[in-house]
Amino acid sequence: MTDEIYKKDIRALLKTFGVMADEAIVGHIAKNPGISQLNLKVILVDDTKYDDQNCEKLSLEINRSIECK
Repeated sequence: MTDEIYKKDIRALLKTFGVMADEAIVGHIAKNPGISQLNLKVILVDDTKYDDQNCEKLSLEINRSIECK
């Protein structure tokens, strides 16, 4: 797989996630107008079935607060 192909797939994944996450967060804030701050965690889970059991799986966790007012 070339750099160009997998980078295109990565961008598509992140764009889809970004759009869906934005809609979900904005909707949540609209439904809960009393919230002044959201504390969110985004976790990337590597669900690949590796043949090599010693293969290190991708792991990423991001914590961020969002001011709602």
